[in-house]
Amino acid sequence: MNPPALFDAHKPAEIATLVETAGIAKAKLPLAPMFVLAMLAGAFIGFGAAAYTMAVTGADSASGPIRVLGGAVFSLGLILVIAGGAELFTGNVLMVIAAVDRKIPLRLLFRSWGIVYVGNFVGAVVLALAFALTGLLDGPMGSTAIRVADAKAGLEPMEAFARGALCNGLVCLAVWLSFAARSVAGKILAVLWPVSAFVLLGLEHSIANMYFFPQGWAAGATVPVFAAAANLLWVTLGNIVGGAGGVALAYWFAYLGGTNR
Repeated sequence: MNPPALFDAHKPAEIATLVETAGIAKAKLPLAPMFVLAMLAGAFIGFGAAAYTMAVTGADSASGPIRVLGGAVFSLGLILVIAGGAELFTGNVLMVIAAVDRKIPLRLLFRSWGIVYVGNFVGAVVLALAFALTGLLDGPMGSTAIRVADAKAGLEPMEAFARGALCNGLVCLAVWLSFAARSVAGKILAVLWPVSAFVLLGLEHSIANMYFFPQGWAAGATVPVFAAAANLLWVTLGNIVGGAGGVALAYWFAYLGGTNR
């Protein structure tokens, strides 16, 4: 008897091949579908960020248990991306596996990253503008949104970079584990814990911040645009280093680029 799909997982070496194959397909997406799927991903992560904002409203957001709750709620974003199908920059850092294996040229890798990053930004900002029209940010949720934006803008460059690197190590591991699962339920469980952990630990996700800053401005935050842009720059660089170097290249060497071939 075959095991239930929830417990029947791909082995790590198989995951490496699946991730590489997915990276090739992502690189070859036409511009218009890629951009639309990227906008969806930006909005999906924004929904997770908005849900996090409300989840920690009215409580001590520095409390461990509250942050666990916030992280579980924030996981909605990546669950929508993985199960619903969308193009997320931080997850697409794993495309490095296909690039170093010479299955896609660097120009297609950077083309994909650039289009998806801009699309994620547009989707996140549009969602923040939509929430600004709901009136939800006029109450306690708005106060939380302001605090979140202020805290992120106050990070020093090296803090933002390090938090970004550690964050996307966990995000890419969540995506990696989702490839192990053969069922939607398994993919959701795979995503839940790594994403909850990065939120619990206060790490930094560039696409989430694309939503958090506009949400804060809509609520009345006075964060300078320069400070927000600087945060996004350092967090994005950290996300690339953590995902590409900490996860993608390590698994590529272990399963595709080493002596196992």
